[in-house]
Amino acid sequence: MPGLRVLAGPSLEALEPISPMVNTNQPLRISSDIFDGKILVNIKGFTNSHPGDVRESEYFSRQDRQGITWSIQVQGRFLKPYSANDILFGNTFDRPLNLPWGSGAALKFMTYVDPVLEHDLASQSKPWALSPLIATMPHFVHSRLNSDVLDIDSASVGLAPFPDKYTSISDDTSNLYLASVSTGSPCSSTSSLSSSSSSSSASSSSKSRISRRRKKHVNQNLATLQTASQRQAFFSSEENRRMVTFSDQDVITTDFCYGFLEFSPSLALRLPGGISFDLMRYWDGQPVRFVCCERNKDAETEGDPWGRTFWCVVIEQEE
Repeated sequence: MPGLRVLAGPSLEALEPISPMVNTNQPLRISSDIFDGKILVNIKGFTNSHPGDVRESEYFSRQDRQGITWSIQVQGRFLKPYSANDILFGNTFDRPLNLPWGSGAALKFMTYVDPVLEHDLASQSKPWALSPLIATMPHFVHSRLNSDVLDIDSASVGLAPFPDKYTSISDDTSNLYLASVSTGSPCSSTSSLSSSSSSSSASSSSKSRISRRRKKHVNQNLATLQTASQRQAFFSSEENRRMVTFSDQDVITTDFCYGFLEFSPSLALRLPGGISFDLMRYWDGQPVRFVCCERNKDAETEGDPWGRTFWCVVIEQEE
């Protein structure tokens, strides 16, 4: 395995080295004014600081994680209200990528695995690839805290332990209806003799009824989500994502894990059909960042498509 270093934190400006914590089932606690949570990283075949000293994790021997080669697990709360449509996850870079010949096949594979993926990996300034977190995560759990208990470490919260020593994260969205919102706010009616006021009141009442019906429809659909694929399909719709808002009462637990990246004996990308890339030939040393961030709503007119960072994990070559 090439010498790798892993860092994590609440932002790119507040990263901490966590290589000694990789594959130990020991999470890093992170906190900012917009996110509070824990990050845990597993990498199959990860080499310790001493050459040849491989530290493995029991995570990769679990029946439901066979074939997985890396995992980023996170549990936490968004401390301000965010629409599920505005919480993104993916990769961002500071300079152009050295994309190998045949990388188009890799991009097709990525969009097959993640149909809601948006990207500009060919950018000559800051390449990126981002998706709505709720639709892209392979494993997603939502839990709701009582309003008087807003600490995920409190013994009275009733959450499953994170990380669970022997049990993998598996989809559970049974309480997600508690985070669904109306698309409009009902307006209180005010008696008035003017026809314009009556018209306005009638319009507000109509919008309120439509909003309630839409919320009821979304809640009925949320109740049918039993698997990760059903969740991903449902939230591939922007309208459905906008009907869910997360606040500091919502605890989100995710596991971003796949097997198409191999870290040992060399860094390689292996796709179905026998397509593979020796990434060490093309990696110019630029850190690979996995970020959970805000959507930049002004991206169409200015700036990057992402806003502030909630949390991030960075993998880079060891110096």
